[in-house]
Amino acid sequence: MADEQMAGAGSAQVPPGGAPGTPSVPPAPQAPARALDPVDRSIMRLLQTDGRASIRSVAEQVHVSRANAYARINRLIDDGVIRGFTARVNHERAGQGASAYITLKIVQNSWRTVREQLRELPGAAHIALVSGDFDVLLLVHTPDNRTLRELVLTRLQAIPEVLSTRTLLVFEETDLLDRGPGSGTGPTISEE
Repeated sequence: MADEQMAGAGSAQVPPGGAPGTPSVPPAPQAPARALDPVDRSIMRLLQTDGRASIRSVAEQVHVSRANAYARINRLIDDGVIRGFTARVNHERAGQGASAYITLKIVQNSWRTVREQLRELPGAAHIALVSGDFDVLLLVHTPDNRTLRELVLTRLQAIPEVLSTRTLLVFEETDLLDRGPGSGTGPTISEE
């Protein structure tokens, strides 16, 4: 990893078990998480704002040496606190103008089976097992409402373990992590 740029570090997300099509391997047991101090939390906030920030810039903003910033970032990655670096996408500009949260009621004890099928859905962005009136919350982005309708009526409702769905269209979103230059809130990182 280059000393000055974090962009490539951890950007390739490999599904659990390795590359697609390879046998699934159970994850190794993780050591207990280390406590995070205020400097670690500041580093995380800065990298959430700009995952491409240079080590030098991060170090200057959190008032530590470059070596210390580099070591802390690597420790956060090694500990699984930072899972990777990614781009935040404007879905509408990327041709995915329809977004929806979909709630699902599923057959009891079918979470793992359903989760694996939901991962394969085109446009699936987030899947959560939740408590309350429904079991699963799914966020999807599709090119248009017709594609969204097909995804719900054809793909989701064809999963045998899905008992019912409810679709909540997203009319407007606010990305709380999008606090770049000119927004007036949150930290900013200058490109070097």
